[in-house]
Formats: sequence, structure tokens, C-alpha cells
Amino acid sequence: MLDTIRWDTDLIRRYDLAGPRYTSYPTAVQFNAQVGSFDLFHALRESRKALRPLSLYVHVPFCANICYYCACNKVITKDRGRALPYLQRLEQEIQLIACHLDPQQKVEQLHFGGGTPTFLSHDELRQLMAHLREHFNLLDDDSGDYGIEIDPREADWSTMGLLRELGFNRVSIGVQDLDPAVQRAVNRLQTLEQTRAVIDAARTLQFRSINIDLIYGLPKQTPDNFARTVEEVIHLQPDRASVFNYAHLPERFMPQRRINGNDLPTPAQKLEMLQRTIDQLTAAGYRYIGMDHFALPDDELAIAQEESTLQRNFQGYTTHGHCDLIGLGVSAISQIGDLYCQNSSDLTQYQNSLASAQLATSRGLLCDADDRLRRAVIQQLICHFHLEFAEIEQTFNIDFQGYFGELWPQLQQMAKDGLIELDRQSINVLPAGRLLVRSVCMVFDAYLQQHSQQRFSRVI
Repeated sequence: MLDTIRWDTDLIRRYDLAGPRYTSYPTAVQFNAQVGSFDLFHALRESRKALRPLSLYVHVPFCANICYYCACNKVITKDRGRALPYLQRLEQEIQLIACHLDPQQKVEQLHFGGGTPTFLSHDELRQLMAHLREHFNLLDDDSGDYGIEIDPREADWSTMGLLRELGFNRVSIGVQDLDPAVQRAVNRLQTLEQTRAVIDAARTLQFRSINIDLIYGLPKQTPDNFARTVEEVIHLQPDRASVFNYAHLPERFMPQRRINGNDLPTPAQKLEMLQRTIDQLTAAGYRYIGMDHFALPDDELAIAQEESTLQRNFQGYTTHGHCDLIGLGVSAISQIGDLYCQNSSDLTQYQNSLASAQLATSRGLLCDADDRLRRAVIQQLICHFHLEFAEIEQTFNIDFQGYFGELWPQLQQMAKDGLIELDRQSINVLPAGRLLVRSVCMVFDAYLQQHSQQRFSRVI
């Protein structure tokens, strides 16, 4: 079992940099308009030839209410009728993509995100899932990982029953904070009773896994009131908990301009919140997976990390990194072999492209040999906190220390500071360095110096 993480305030202050979350390498910042639908079709044909299993991500951008902290691609509207033209174009996209794949390619993983997927009516959800089943080889024996993001204000027992009937067996529930003052400050009023009702329904209906999302660093939060939220969440006993650092970037995300900067906790308070949260979750039996994620020891993520099979992609930590990931919907990102591509983030542009029987691919990137090498290094470090040079050398036919010679002084400094152990055979991220693993990965990022650090959130 991995050692527990160790809190080192001095180390955190020194290495708490702004940097990518490495849901991919290269990151989406590197995507460019030279990649288009032709590249996607070529990648799909290669996937079909290899009969690789699939992971589908479906983006539903609509929300009835705006949460001021949100940085997701979303459309705020009370008009439920706006979903209909979107779904018509989404179904066209499903058809266009699926005809380039083989019916034998099984969909091992499916995820509906947003926005608020349950913005859709029951009939719309039924129709969308029926269309997916018609064009993709969705599993019908409940063995797949089929998840959906839930806003408890938009779901009740009948909704949960419908989702289970449609084949979903995992739910991720947005909570963020249970304190009423914090909820008012971010315009997300949601009672503990609403959250508990959705979780009770999920358990009764035998959903396989429940995740709860929290955010620390929001306006009006204090170490004490956030600790109370964490305590309530522990009582709810989710299988997983995600504890995200709020990045206040009002110059990039308009809704955040409605947050009063004077109400935000200080950096010292944020550190205390994270430290107390880690202590609380650890004491309750949760394992730190990495990058804000915690899971119970019998959860698939914790087991995969124990067995060194954990991976990371645009959906975060996953046990399905071997699948080709196909993103459907506005702004959705696909990762097929060495190709990354993203649909237009503009709803009108997305719908107009498909109305013309064209895919909405707007940008992307095709990985070269150096990208593949660095991606493997970062994946190992961020998932397993350990890297054996021999494995990389054998796979990529390089001498590790020779290839990364110019990085060696930075790695030696990290070893001197106590983040990592470094020798001629391996890198081992120490317990005090695990919270800062993004900073270790950033050393291997060949693109980082090209971009302002303001594009990224801080590590902690």
C-alpha cells in the first residue's frame, strides 16, 4: 500500500506553482486549428482496424441556474426547449462518428457531463440513450462503467430510477459546500436533505459507485465551516470524494466576476482547509489517489493504483485509459490513439457544422515521438508516484538520463528539498511531495515555458 501523504508547509509554499492538471499531455492549451475532421476520420479508421474498446463522453451544456464559480462550458437557460435542436445535432454527430467504427468495439465506459445532464427531460434522456445504443455497442450486462453528473436540485427518485433503467451505474454528485452563506455567495442553494435524498436513491437502486465533488477556496469559506461540510460528506459515505481548489480567474470566466474578491479566504486559510480535509478523510478511511481525489480502499481507483494499472485522461483518473475516448457534443474532447481533437466550444457553431452534415472538430493535436515519451513519464508519476527508467528506456529506445539531461539539476533540487527520491534507476515521489506531484510533472513538460502561468490553476 502507498505511504500516507505528509504535510510540509514550507515545501508547499515553495512548490505551489500554477500549472496544468495533466488530464492529457500535451495539454489542451497546445491544440491548434490545423487538426480537423479529416484527421479524426483517419484516427477512427485506425481504431476500427485495431478493434480497440471505447469510452464515450457526452456533453450536455445546459443549466437552469448559474453557479458563479463555474468554469465549465455551459449555457444558462430556463427554456428547456433549447435542448431539442441541440439533441438533434448531437444525434447527427453520433451517427457520423459511429459509421467509421466497428460494431464489435465495445463501449466499456460512458460518461454524461455538463452543464447539467439531467436538464434533459426523461423522454429526451431515453431517446438519447436509445440513439447511442443503436449506433454504438453499449454493454447491457451492467459490467461497464456508465456514469453521469448529478445536480441534486435537478434530480429526484424518479430521475434516479430512470438513469438506472437506462444503464447508468455510477453517479458524480455536485455539492461544493453545504454552508448556506457560502452557497448564497456562489448562487448555489442546495440543502443537505436534497443531497442525501439522491444518495439514498442511488444506494437503493444499486448504483455501483457514488462520487461527491467539493471545492475549497470559495467566498465565505473558513477552515471551520468547510470542516463541517467535510464531516457531513463523510457521514454520507461516498465511494469517492473529489476536493478541488477554486481558481479565481474572473478575467477568463465571466460568472466569477460576480464573486466579491474580499469574501475569498486567504492563501493561509485555503492551506488549512486542505490540510484539515486530508486529515478528516484519511481518518475516515479514504485513500489519497492524487490530484484532489480520494477513494475508499475497496474502490476500483484505489485497487488500480495498488496494482499499478491506474491511468489518467480527460475524465480524470480512470481504469479505462486503454480505451479510445470519443467526445460527443459542444466542446467535447476526443483522444484516439495519438490524436487529440476538440469540438467547437461555441454552441451555434457546433450546431451549424452538424446542420451542414460536417463534424464540429475545431482544433486538436497529433502527438509526435517526444510527446508520447513525455506523456508516458507524466502518466506514471501522476498515477503511481513512481517511475522506473528502464521501462521508459525499453519502450522508447532511449537513455533516460541522457535524454532528459538538461532537467537533471531541477530533479536533483527536488530531491534535495524532499519532494522526490532520485537515483540512476528511478524517481520516487515521497509522501511530502505527493500533494505537489503536478510540480514534479511540470519539469517534464516541454511546452510549459511557452505559456503564461496565468492560464492554469495553482497546484494547491
